[in-house]
Amino acid sequence: MAKKQNYGNESITSLKGADRVRLRPAVIFGSDGLDGCEHAIFEILSNSIDEARQGYGKEITVTRFLDQSIEVEDHGRGIPVDFNKRENRYNWELVFCEMYAGGKYNNNDGGNYDFSLGLNGLGLCATQYASEYMDADIRYDGFRYTLHFERGENVGGLKKEPYAKKKDTGSVIRWKPDLKVFTDIAVPVEYYTDTLRRQAIVNAGVKFIFKNEVAPKKFETTVFCYENGIEDHVRELCGDDAMTSVQFWQSEKRVRDREDLPLYNVKINVALAFSNRLHLTEYYHNSSWLEYGGAPDKAVQNAFVYQIDAYLKQNGKYNKSESKIKFQDIEDCLVLVMSSFSTMTSYENQTKKAINNKGIQEAMVEMLRHNLEVYFIENPMEAEKIGAQVLINKRSREDAERTRLNLKGKLTAKMDITGRVAKFVDCRSKDTAEREIFIVEGDSALGAVKQARDPNYQAIMPIRGKILNCLKADYDKIFKSEIITDLIKVLGCGVQVKTKANKSLATFDMDNLRWSKIILCTDADVDGFHIRTMLLTMLYRLTPDLIEQNKVFIAESPLYEITSKDKTFFAYNEREKEQFLEELKGQKYTIQRSKGLGENDPDMMNLTTMNPKTRRLIQVKPGDAERTAQMFDILLGDNLNGRKDYIAEHGSEYMDDLDVS
Repeated sequence: MAKKQNYGNESITSLKGADRVRLRPAVIFGSDGLDGCEHAIFEILSNSIDEARQGYGKEITVTRFLDQSIEVEDHGRGIPVDFNKRENRYNWELVFCEMYAGGKYNNNDGGNYDFSLGLNGLGLCATQYASEYMDADIRYDGFRYTLHFERGENVGGLKKEPYAKKKDTGSVIRWKPDLKVFTDIAVPVEYYTDTLRRQAIVNAGVKFIFKNEVAPKKFETTVFCYENGIEDHVRELCGDDAMTSVQFWQSEKRVRDREDLPLYNVKINVALAFSNRLHLTEYYHNSSWLEYGGAPDKAVQNAFVYQIDAYLKQNGKYNKSESKIKFQDIEDCLVLVMSSFSTMTSYENQTKKAINNKGIQEAMVEMLRHNLEVYFIENPMEAEKIGAQVLINKRSREDAERTRLNLKGKLTAKMDITGRVAKFVDCRSKDTAEREIFIVEGDSALGAVKQARDPNYQAIMPIRGKILNCLKADYDKIFKSEIITDLIKVLGCGVQVKTKANKSLATFDMDNLRWSKIILCTDADVDGFHIRTMLLTMLYRLTPDLIEQNKVFIAESPLYEITSKDKTFFAYNEREKEQFLEELKGQKYTIQRSKGLGENDPDMMNLTTMNPKTRRLIQVKPGDAERTAQMFDILLGDNLNGRKDYIAEHGSEYMDDLDVS
């Protein structure tokens, strides 16, 4: 028996120094993986951005090195790292080695930073603690200061020397994230370009330079700069075919989150336009991208629904008894970027992906409602366009919802007497684990399979006519096909719709599948292969999980029936035929090519196709279905160049099969 662990007063400990971050990085960075490593980069970058926003330096350079180290250089005022008489410590100890230390705590009282990305005094210190090494090169107040850290510990102290270029101030921070802290430090190029582009958008006039080392001492350079910030960004997005002009609105206000809490400053910038070509809503606060929005998203939804609904009512645009618009109807044609700043901010967490300040939200609602009202009054023609497009979106959404609900009911209808599928032949068993369904072509095959099956557990679904090419057709056309909807209804599990635009149609539930095996049973001729391909393509596109979970099979049909005396042999290909003939050499035999399932007698069908002990089934694997779809696309799809190339390369292989008689 394991020895019981003692749990007493001495069992309680606290992490100290660098261990506060190194042993628990996710607490600070939100993750100990790549996301956390990326957030650490942003913490250093945000300090440089804060300086630029205060008017100190308009150029920030970020370098990604081959060894996965990172460097951020700015031309701000530099970091004060010399001795601090008030704290009786060196500032470098506070800034680089002390949690919750910094110069941004009194921003609401007219401190150094009115609107700052970082307010908690965590970022620089935490990133230093989480690094394999960090080097700081700081130009400040006529001196040059250098520091070197290794895994959270300073090595060599502070080095200080006079610096003649007094106007050349700023900081260069280079560090390498530690693989002993993060599980992955290979931050992709896309993170840098996306982050710097976003920061250029919300920091008007600031130039962000990204240098990526692609070979030793060889760098590719990309520059991001938007002179007019978010307004330029919206113009860039909309291009020349926007439905309306680009609007830019600004507001500054003193707000509070609760009556008993202090007032603070909030500044709101909004750029927007309406478009029937694209839609986008982006929110930033103190230049951090709010991936999850929070207060700004709620404010936009409130203000836009309120004001556009009021416009539609006042101008009699609604039909009689028509329901009110939803934000989704507006969002589908809205291009909006909001960049806000505040001297006090409540982020949902340290990763700064959402804010929840009540005061900020209320100020945004008020500002947006007022500006929308004025905009509609001053621009009646644009207001007319917006109202009309929003109503089109609303009515399209409602039509689609009705179609979806009807379709859901149609595809998931119970197989009772009221939902009977024409010519479907069910089996007796209710045990899904043993039930099989054979999908066959035509009435003749239905008759043959019906006579040969075991009615206890084998069901039959005949295909009437040619099935739709699901590879090329859109969903509306697919679900108008009675053959396809009947098949889906018989399967019972619904459909998976993999496109974003049609994801609301997804009603798939594997637990509702009524069969252990779905067996495609077609003739061994060209038409049979064609139908089989069509069925595979349908299943691959509408119900891929059936293939992924090994539910789909192909019943092999023999090409030849060879009879000698009282023995019968079935050959499924030319090679097998030749083998049987070699065995029968010197004996009399008859050989008959299979003409189709409908002409097979019941005994033969049972033996070759239906009986689990003697039949041959090919299990369809995900790769098989995918390759089938790809080949189908080449031969029957819109890929004309691919088809020409394939014929040129492989056409000779099919010359023997050509019917030129």
